Amino acid sequence: MSAQLAAFKVPVIENEPLPCLISSAENYAPGSPERAALQAAITQMEQELPFEVPIIINGEPVRHNGQARKAADPSDHARYLCTYHEADETTVARAIDGAIAAKAQWEAMPWADRAAIFLKAADLISKKYRYRLIAAPCLARIDAAAELADFFRFGVKYVEELYSQQPPRNSGGAWNRVEYRPLEGFVLAPSPAATYSNYIVHQVLTEAGVPPGVIQFVPGPPPEVVAQAIAHRQFAALHFTGSTFVFKKLWKDIALNIDNYKSYPRIVGETGGKNFHVVHKSAEIRNAVLQSVRAAFEYQGQKCSALSRLYVSASAWEGGFKDQFLKETAKIRVGPPQNFDSFMGPVIGKPAFDKIIEYIRKAHEAGGEILVGGGGDDSLGYFVQPTVIVSKDPRSITMREEIFGPVVTVYVYEDDDFDKTLDLIDTTSEYALTGAIFASERQALIRATNKLRHAAGNVYYNEKCTGAVVGQQPFGGARASGTNDKAGSMAIYYRFVSTRSIKENFVGLEEFEYPSNLV
Repeated sequence: MSAQLAAFKVPVIENEPLPCLISSAENYAPGSPERAALQAAITQMEQELPFEVPIIINGEPVRHNGQARKAADPSDHARYLCTYHEADETTVARAIDGAIAAKAQWEAMPWADRAAIFLKAADLISKKYRYRLIAAPCLARIDAAAELADFFRFGVKYVEELYSQQPPRNSGGAWNRVEYRPLEGFVLAPSPAATYSNYIVHQVLTEAGVPPGVIQFVPGPPPEVVAQAIAHRQFAALHFTGSTFVFKKLWKDIALNIDNYKSYPRIVGETGGKNFHVVHKSAEIRNAVLQSVRAAFEYQGQKCSALSRLYVSASAWEGGFKDQFLKETAKIRVGPPQNFDSFMGPVIGKPAFDKIIEYIRKAHEAGGEILVGGGGDDSLGYFVQPTVIVSKDPRSITMREEIFGPVVTVYVYEDDDFDKTLDLIDTTSEYALTGAIFASERQALIRATNKLRHAAGNVYYNEKCTGAVVGQQPFGGARASGTNDKAGSMAIYYRFVSTRSIKENFVGLEEFEYPSNLV
């Protein structure tokens, strides 16, 4: 038992500087110390390849040599990033039992100590581990370390604010309060196939002081691991990021197990997106062009928030947007992310490469005109050219379905059809994640905002539809895009606690009868 003898306040939380939002040498410009440090980390990691990644159960490494798999470097698939050990059924069961056993110690740890662990983890990420995290080839994003540090720091801030939400009134002789209990069981958080970078994060959390067993590291075949977890009686929550199809299946599987659970599981999901830019005739063309290039092709379009459908007024399209957009897109260099002049790297793997190329083929067969790109090369790595398609059919396949790659489809609308186009945007796709409106006329922004109120969980004015910053733009979408619980805000933490109301009475009763019972 540890006494807490003060009401502690966490330090003032600020965003870690994001390279994409600053213009100084800190954005890895040539000759900067940041670029030199990153290059050194990349060189060191390439010399150390391939890494071995064990399973971590209750703080101890577990290896199954007969069940080890290799993760290829997507920019050079003949080279392996790591060999990782896969958990079998027995190991997954140990992980679940260990997490449940560790829960009591973690729950009893004073809030200030839990907060300190995650604040320390954030500092480790932003300093000691920063360049190693950035250099991990499967991550390949120079803002990833900053974003992760932000999630840890702002998470502490938001939980502090959550704990401060207390009943505003107390009747005479009583004190009311609320505590925010952790869920009664364990939380399953499936992650994408960035096994090595996830392993580094687990190492960071261990070094920061997370007790053994609180967070188990269990790489393995996702269907089998997930199925075993959600079949467990003490399964408490699913925190999912991935495809809409898989999320819907998991939701159904959880529903089929509902009679088995100790409590009703919480389900939180952030899934796909078919994100839009709409360019009004009054838009500032140069800004709309550059914002659209970044939104469509940063990170090879492999962001759930990436731009994939672009609606441009006819006068803007012919008045410079088309020429500038194609010219800027043609400048994009595609290559290994280790090369600083590569604006785009490879897509994540062979299945993604094949899917993207197939969508481009289908769009062409359906009458779409490919203005830029349209091809790919998987001889060395999984590289897809940035591709711009113009479609006369606003409901064509690449205007409706998520591609998750560097492909954007343009629909040019008549200036007088702005309202009709807004209705198209709202009804064409099942998704509702992000969108952007480009206009200099305030009334156009208002009209679009009102008509597209439910078409996106994050909407931007004269700014690209990607790049939500923790603590500034809470992120999430509805409809088929997820449960819109808003990562990067206090809202999401409500989903992983179970509140208990406490009333303490200070003055005892003298009689059981009420005054109304007297005669």
